[in-house]
Amino acid sequence: MKNLSIQFWTLLVVSIIAGILIAMMDTSQNWDDTGITVGAILITTFLTGAIRNDFAWLWALIIGGSVFGFNAILKSNYGSAVALIFAFAGAYAGFFMRKIMK
Repeated sequence: MKNLSIQFWTLLVVSIIAGILIAMMDTSQNWDDTGITVGAILITTFLTGAIRNDFAWLWALIIGGSVFGFNAILKSNYGSAVALIFAFAGAYAGFFMRKIMK
């Protein structure tokens, strides 16, 4: 296994925390604003994908997967799997932005 940097581990922790926070916000009792949830997913995955673009798929799975997982377990809302689409779109937008900027 190749040597992973501090940057990777920091982004891993940040994406896990961001995913959990977004998922908790989305599944809260009186939350009904999908646009803000999607925006938060797009922004966090874009930033993590741009910072460490070789793991864009991982950031999308962690952040989008946690939103889907929380919704599926707590609310039986399987339609929230769409969060994964937005997560991958954000992460790979960051990926391509980084490639263009080089």
